[in-house]
Amino acid sequence: MQVKPGLWGLALGAVAMAVVGFSWLGWTTAATSERVAKERADGAVVAAMVPFCVDKAHTDPNPRTLATFQSEQSSYARDDIVLKAGWATMRGKEGGSDTLARACAVTLHEAKAG
Repeated sequence: MQVKPGLWGLALGAVAMAVVGFSWLGWTTAATSERVAKERADGAVVAAMVPFCVDKAHTDPNPRTLATFQSEQSSYARDDIVLKAGWATMRGKEGGSDTLARACAVTLHEAKAG
C-alpha cells in the first residue's frame, strides 16, 4: 500500500486550496477582517459627524475664521484651520480628529465652490 504519495497529494492539495482561497476566493485572516471593520466604522463615524462640523463652522462666533478658511488655497492649511477652530472636536473630547477635519474642510470648500 502506497501511503506516502497519498499524504503528499493531501498536503499539496491543502496548500493549493489555501493559495486559491486567499488569492481568488476572498478569504481573509481575523486581523485583516478586524482592520477592515474598524476602517469602515471610523469612516461611518466621520461621515455622520461632518454635518455637525459644517454647522459649527457656520455658527462660529468669530466670522473671520470662516472667511480665512474660505480664502485659503492650501488644503493642508484649510485642515489646520478646521482643527484649530475646534470645528472637528467632538463634545467631551480634548483634541480634534484629523480625519474629521479633512472631511469637513473638503465639504466646506466644495460648498463654497458650488
